[in-house]
Amino acid sequence: MPNESNASPLLTVSSSPHFHGGDSTRGVMIDVLLALLPAGVMSVVLFGPRSLLLIAVSVLSCLFFEAVTRRLLHRSFTLGDCSAAVTGVLLAFNLPVSAPWWLPVIGAFVAIVVVKQFFGGLGQNFVNPALVGRITLMVSFPAYMTMPQWPSPRLLQSADAVSAATPLAELANGTVPSLSQMTTVAAPYNPLSMLLGLRPGSLGETCAAALLIGGLYLCLRRVISPVIPLTFAATTVGITWLAGQNPYYNLTAGGLLLGAIFMATDYATCPISRNGKLLYAFGCGLITAVIRLFGNMPEGVSVAIVLMNILTPHIDRLTLPRPFGVEKARRGRKGEQA
Repeated sequence: MPNESNASPLLTVSSSPHFHGGDSTRGVMIDVLLALLPAGVMSVVLFGPRSLLLIAVSVLSCLFFEAVTRRLLHRSFTLGDCSAAVTGVLLAFNLPVSAPWWLPVIGAFVAIVVVKQFFGGLGQNFVNPALVGRITLMVSFPAYMTMPQWPSPRLLQSADAVSAATPLAELANGTVPSLSQMTTVAAPYNPLSMLLGLRPGSLGETCAAALLIGGLYLCLRRVISPVIPLTFAATTVGITWLAGQNPYYNLTAGGLLLGAIFMATDYATCPISRNGKLLYAFGCGLITAVIRLFGNMPEGVSVAIVLMNILTPHIDRLTLPRPFGVEKARRGRKGEQA
């Protein structure tokens, strides 16, 4: 009988990964919040302190609904992972500064309770919660979400002009100058003004420079891969350019950068493999371009991402590599049957 004191320790066999990479959900979400900070600061600079109020209401509503729902469903407390806070910020970034305070509350309920928690919580939702919240508000309250005249940034407001159509609406109406003419016209068509966000629009989509800074931070931190944002943006801009529209305007005038960087890259709703990401992002760009060119509404980013979120499981099934030896085993069985 072997001596138990000299016996070798048992070898535990388990599936990979065998080493922790050091990343955590909380760490990733904090990085996303930091990346969203420049756009949040610019929203306050451009639209005033009311934008900060809407962001705060949206974040607090998401945190509240997550805590209450987890409690009612007898699930563990998850506010510490900061995912609800990220959803709240993204939802607020899709609202105009003139939105009533109760609008983000309704959007937060749909995003957190219906889309996220009813499907099992973080990682179980098959579509982006913030985008579904935005689409629900757009369909239910179009007077606030698709108004013909949007509040202009404070730097553009004067005694006789405090609102205007969004740049994408101008694009759909054919009143936007060509790329060569943009350098000779006044704001908001000037390239620098478009880059800095001196145009009407939602809180978080206007300042392209702030969004690009946040996207660069996420790429450097390896929180996201640049494959999806670059493919998404290039596809949309390329197709609309071939159709005769201003490419720079399509890139900076709407929510393309916000959606491509911060929402299309959601871990739970985008494909896993590189080829899958390419196909997914191309689909997002294609649908966005088609809606912008032929749809009744000038923007199509939200609908495009949600539709491709639904197709993500099928894209994964087509693009994920097969485990080593699986194909060989199948061929072996076919040979035996023969």
